[in-house]
Amino acid sequence: MSITQQYLLDGYRAAQHDERTPPAPGTQDWQVIREVRDYGRFRAVVGERPARGRVRAAVARFIRGSGARTPRPHH
Repeated sequence: MSITQQYLLDGYRAAQHDERTPPAPGTQDWQVIREVRDYGRFRAVVGERPARGRVRAAVARFIRGSGARTPRPHH
């Protein structure tokens, strides 16, 4: 069953039970992406790492050719 077929079936069932129809597939994709990004930033702060610029710093290290990762402090 495709996503569209499932959505239509869910809409039909909702109409039969006088409930709200579910959101269309893909309407909340950007919200999910933002929440995943925010969760990653939260985990970085909790882990006492920089919350921003981690990817850019990793790419810069890779381009410089150091290849060595910065060791994380152990608690």
